[in-house]
Amino acid sequence: MEKIFKTEIAGRPLVVETGKIAQFANGAVLIHYGETVVLSTVTASPEPREGIDFFPLSVDYEEKQYAVGRIPGGFLKREGRPGEKAILTSRVIDRPIRPLFPKDLRNDVVVSNTVMAVDPDCLPEITAMVGTSIAIAISDIPWKGPVGGVVLGLIDGKTIINPTLEEREKSDMYVTLAGTEKKICMVEAGANEVPDDVMLNAIAEGHEVIKEIVKFINSIVDEIGKPKFEYESADVPEDVFAAVKEFGWDKMRAAVLSDDKSVRDANVAALQEEIAAMLEEKEEGLSSWAPDAVYKLEKKVVRDYLFREHVRVDGRALDQIRPLSAAVDVLPRVHGSSFFQRGQTQVMNICTLAPLSEAQKIEGLDEQTCKRYIHHYNFPGYSVGEAKASRSPGRREIGHGALAERSLIPVLPSEEDFPYAIRTVSEITMSNGSTSQGSVCASTLSLMAAGVPITRPVAGISSGLIVNEENDEDFLVFMDIQGIEDFFGDMDFKVAGTTEGITSIQVDIKVEGLSLDIIKAAFEMTHKGRLQIINDIILPCIPEPRAELSKYAPRIISMQIPVDKIRDVIGSGGKVINKIIADTGAGIDISEDGTIHISSPDLEAAEKAKMIITGIVADPEVGTEYDGVVTRLMDFGAFVEFLPGKEGLVHISKMAWNRVEKVEDVVHEGDQVKVKVIEIDSQGRINLSMRDTMPKPEGYVEEEPRRRAPRERRNGGNGNFGGRRDRGERNFDEGNDEPPRKGARRREF
Repeated sequence: MEKIFKTEIAGRPLVVETGKIAQFANGAVLIHYGETVVLSTVTASPEPREGIDFFPLSVDYEEKQYAVGRIPGGFLKREGRPGEKAILTSRVIDRPIRPLFPKDLRNDVVVSNTVMAVDPDCLPEITAMVGTSIAIAISDIPWKGPVGGVVLGLIDGKTIINPTLEEREKSDMYVTLAGTEKKICMVEAGANEVPDDVMLNAIAEGHEVIKEIVKFINSIVDEIGKPKFEYESADVPEDVFAAVKEFGWDKMRAAVLSDDKSVRDANVAALQEEIAAMLEEKEEGLSSWAPDAVYKLEKKVVRDYLFREHVRVDGRALDQIRPLSAAVDVLPRVHGSSFFQRGQTQVMNICTLAPLSEAQKIEGLDEQTCKRYIHHYNFPGYSVGEAKASRSPGRREIGHGALAERSLIPVLPSEEDFPYAIRTVSEITMSNGSTSQGSVCASTLSLMAAGVPITRPVAGISSGLIVNEENDEDFLVFMDIQGIEDFFGDMDFKVAGTTEGITSIQVDIKVEGLSLDIIKAAFEMTHKGRLQIINDIILPCIPEPRAELSKYAPRIISMQIPVDKIRDVIGSGGKVINKIIADTGAGIDISEDGTIHISSPDLEAAEKAKMIITGIVADPEVGTEYDGVVTRLMDFGAFVEFLPGKEGLVHISKMAWNRVEKVEDVVHEGDQVKVKVIEIDSQGRINLSMRDTMPKPEGYVEEEPRRRAPRERRNGGNGNFGGRRDRGERNFDEGNDEPPRKGARRREF
């Protein structure tokens, strides 16, 4: 039966329609926030998937171009694979809902969000997150939700909930926050060096709004929610795990204590074989539980070491970062390069500079149409010792690249100060925890090595969490998690920033939520870590951005011309600008506001192109000399192109100081000549002189202007043009050379 539920978030109406659309799904809602509309559905398979050891959840966020009144580009004119923004939004929705599903559930669950209309002031991402929570909550799929979500902005120190488009443009941060009624489930943030305490206060304010959203969702569940279905647990049987624990507890404690991941993995693999043999001997077929049982045993041992004994498997203190090292200029010829290592995590980063025309074009549902700074993250199989062929980047690679990108944007120079498109690429050469934050550090180094004038270095670090399973108020936060602590811990809390404040946050959790006390402890831990990396590693490696770019990087010169002169620079059919490019080898980009960026690896070529353009847009002044090319010859002179697209006439009398009988005696088409502007008439026509660019000959005397011949000589001697005598006219007296005006009375002489 169709039902409609209404509330408000941040002063804008939220309307939820159920029972009408997509009724075959386990749960479905058509959710309106302002004029943004999203269809959120969730579907579960009736049977568990065989042969897997994880919960198979898929979250999709589909952007439809019709939602903003556009037709997709390309030949097919239909939406293709999801763009980067859609993939990142899917991850943001996935992270808060995943920990609330039963870990032993093996039924496929697919969440789908289709954006059908977009109001720029009401974000479709948050609408989809709330819609997803409602769809799952009212379905029959087992889940411990609901969750609510908001976006936080910061303007003049004040927290803004779900900022409008205008407010987002002025905001100092963009934080996506999700949580249950009691805990925070997810934080994803980009910020302009916001202090830790300001960020924490904003999260607290956002959670108060989330609580109201969760209450609203619970009221819907109370009215139309379905009973949750029963499922077959995929967890290791209790008696099997009890036997494994008794046999292998002490052996596992010894196996995991190593600062070398490969040694630790080999020890655990050997122990798994022992446990499999023990189980098979105990009962035929029981060894099939060995992998899951060993994973569970290893998790309990690592957590026990950390929580009970404050011992880390590699021997570090809880607030100690693994050994750090850094270097720049590790590759020749590239514009900037670096190498950063933390423990057994290695990142090589390469920076490339290009004209702004190389900025990435974006086709999405928001107002962003291009991206000047691009960070790409590559995670090959060899980095973790896997024999896996390279494939196109997955969601994890795209997400980690976007996180590092977001971390550096606040410290990049403006386009006006540094008119370059910038791409950094992180190549993960070895991975044992927090490669995304290693990418942040490596990117800072390569940007500075490339001569990008960033305002301050940025460093990233992660902290982990262990929560007491019997009392979630009892917890332990620790610095710089490695892979095993990420796998078996409860949180990966990544924070990047400068000495002045936070630039990005990403929080992944495996528990049902985080308290503000946990978040505060994580902020304190990561603040200490990033300052240590900046002061002890980055600045000693390269204290400031280089003053000079690599000799292989393009030199870009910016200039501004009047908008009404753009046509002159481009020329008919691009003739003028193409000639400048051909003559100088420089690349030229012209914006609609008259901004011109000239790029070339050769600075002289760029300067030459600038000089030519300056000449085109400047109105020629009398007395200015130019180098020109003869374009056309006439009987009375030659036309010379002295600036691209601008011609003037050199009269035959102005070609040389001596008398010139024929133009061809002095110049030919294509000749290069030096000319001087001597006159610009009222119609804008330009008269040039070649002789005025040359020294005047010694003793030169200006010739008298050539006088025109008497009219009778010019007219055949009879006073009539062409020598013709008008009928009825008599001959004039010999001394009279003035013919009568036609039609005038005849005078007597």
